[in-house]
Formats: sequence, structure tokens, C-alpha cells
Amino acid sequence: MPSRWIFVGVAVVLALALAWGAYGHWQKDAAATATQDRQANALPKVRTVAAKAEDGPIDLTLPGETQPFATAAIFARATGYITERRVDIGSRVKKGDLLVHISAPDLDQQLAQAVATLGQVDAALLQAQANVSQSEANLNLAKVNLQRAQALVGQGFETLQNRDQLQANQVAQGANLDASRAGVKVAQANVKAQQATIDRLKALTGFEDVRAPFDGVVTVRNVDLGTLVNADTATGTPMFTVDEDDVLRVLVQVPQNAALGVRDGLQAKITVPQMPGRTFVGTVSRSSSALQSSARTLTVEVDVPNEAGVLRSGLFTYVTLDIPRTHPDVVLPSETLIFDQAGTHVAVVGDDDKVRMVPVTIKRDFGTAFEIDQGPKGGDTVVLSPPASLRDGAKVAVQRDDAGGGAPGPEKVSEK
Repeated sequence: MPSRWIFVGVAVVLALALAWGAYGHWQKDAAATATQDRQANALPKVRTVAAKAEDGPIDLTLPGETQPFATAAIFARATGYITERRVDIGSRVKKGDLLVHISAPDLDQQLAQAVATLGQVDAALLQAQANVSQSEANLNLAKVNLQRAQALVGQGFETLQNRDQLQANQVAQGANLDASRAGVKVAQANVKAQQATIDRLKALTGFEDVRAPFDGVVTVRNVDLGTLVNADTATGTPMFTVDEDDVLRVLVQVPQNAALGVRDGLQAKITVPQMPGRTFVGTVSRSSSALQSSARTLTVEVDVPNEAGVLRSGLFTYVTLDIPRTHPDVVLPSETLIFDQAGTHVAVVGDDDKVRMVPVTIKRDFGTAFEIDQGPKGGDTVVLSPPASLRDGAKVAVQRDDAGGGAPGPEKVSEK
């Protein structure tokens, strides 16, 4: 039979093995429990950025189009043939310069006839004035004869019938005098009417020489030597188009979100894609005041000096306006936004390291950043790339963004 010490040794070994196994299992269970406790009590680490308040002007770039400060489509006011042409497309003209001469013989003849008719009505006026003088003499003679007859009737040397005839003759001569005076007024009116006709024809003959209405450049020419032009053809083709381009108007459509800050005198910078490196400075001179209901845009005109003639009308341009803000706005990175069933908001971390969900209203989107007019205030700490599990009131471990504090500034906006 084996010794009993062998059984005792085996029992001791088995007991030690069981004890060692129980101890190891207890250690693993304790470690797992500690890990679970740490995970349950761990604070989520979040990166944050400070909300940046913007109170400077809004740098807004919009497409525009250059237009002449003034343009005139010149039609003929005298019917005739072009006998002289002094300008062509691209000709620079000064105010009053002769563009073309129209030969209008019919108009000249009408003027000559009107002048001759004026001589006739002047003679008729002189005749009417002579009739007045004759009528006055006849009336005076009738008065003298009536006075004589009255004296003779009293003495019995004249009959009552002759006196009555002389009295009726006096009345008739008075009526003749009134008619002669009325004839003078008619003749005077005829003279004025004929003089007005002459003045009108002289004004029309003055349009035989077509002159430039202002300093500018001829952009359209539709006539040449020998061309027949007709007067008062409003629906026809103009002979010339002259543009005033020493100052150009740049037409810009400003959207509603920036229209309230636009005012006269605001400085603007104009660039042309085909002129790299060149910037032209203009001034907002006028606006439509009312927005277009179809596009919700404000029509704004910017005056740009162009004495050197570098710019031309009809160019596509970019207009940059520094529009003053009506109130300060906050700029945040785009990665701070949270979209869920509650709407659009951001997570703001308070002084107690607790998260507060704040709704935001986006005013402008710059792509990598956005501008809000309702939401966090300038200097608030906002969570970057918030985890989906983040909830309102949760406590977090704040880790500043490695890129540096503050939100990126707004980029230049190009609304095309």
C-alpha cells in the first residue's frame, strides 16, 4: 500500500492549484469591474472652439454690368437726304459737334412760302389799320352832319326825316368802326400765327444739321451719304447712338439679406475678369429703394469714373461692396453644426463643463464656416465635431482645438 504522505501531498497540491485558480479569477473579475466603472464614469473628450463675433462690414462680391452714364438714340427731325457725314462708329464727339447734314429742299421751300405769306398778312394788317382810320373819319363826319341838322331843325330849315337819316348814318358809321377794329385784331392774330409757323419751320430747318447732344462716343451708325431719312419716325431705326462714357454706371442686384445696409455714398471695388490685377473704385450713387418681388433683390447703380476710357459699356464685372452690418454676427466652423429632429443647433460648453444645446439661425454660408444672427454669443465655447451620443446637460472633458482658438473668418462671398 502506498504511503499516506503521498495522498496528503497530492491533496495539498490540488488545494494550492484550486486556490491559485480562484485568486486569478478574482483578479480578472475585479479588473473587469473596475474597467466597467471607469467607462461608466468617464467624461467624453471633445474639441472646442471659441465663437467669433464679427462687427466689421460685410465683404460681398456680386456680378455686375457696365452701362453708359447717358445714352441717346438720335432720329431725324427733317426729311431729306444725307449730304454730309462727319462721324463713324467709335468716333469721339463733343457736345454740339456736327454729326451729319440733311438736305431738305421741301422744308426749305415751306419756310420760304411761310415767309412770303407773312408779308401778305402784314399787308392785310396795314389795310385793316387803314380801314380803322377811314371808319373813324366817317364817324366824325356823321357826328358833325347830325349836329348841323339838329340846329337847322330847331330853326325850321331842316326836316325831321333828314335828321333821323343822319342819326342812323352816325350809328352805322360807329358799327363800321367797330368792325374795322375787329378786323385789325384778326389781322394781328394772323400775323402771330404765321410768325409761329415760320418759327416752327426755322426750328425744323435747324435740325438739318444733326449735332451731338453731349460728350461721348458714337456706338451705332445706320446712315451713310445719300441715305433718305424721314422725320418723326419714332418706330424707325435711329441714325446714331451716342453714349456718354466718361462715367459709367455699374448695375448690381443686391440680395435681400444685404439690401438694408446699402446706402448712397458706399464705396465699391470693380474688377473685370479680362483685366487681371486691375481694380476700379466707384461709389454707390442710387438704388431702386424697393426690392424686385420676383428675385427679392435691390437694383443698385455704382458710378465709376472712366476719363481714360479703359472701361467700356456692356462689360461683365465683379462688384465688391463693403456693406455695414446692422448688428454684430457670430461666425462658427461648419463642423460645429448638429442636425437632428430638433432642428439645427450647436453644443455650447459652459463654465461647469456641461453641454447646452443652442438653436442657431444661419444667415450666410461660407462653405467651411457659417454666419449666424441667432444662437451663441461671441466668445462662447462651442464643440467641434460633436459625437452623436452627446446630449443636453452632459458633462464633458474640454480639449482645445489644435488649430488654434477662434472660428475662421468669413470668406469672400461670390453670389453669381
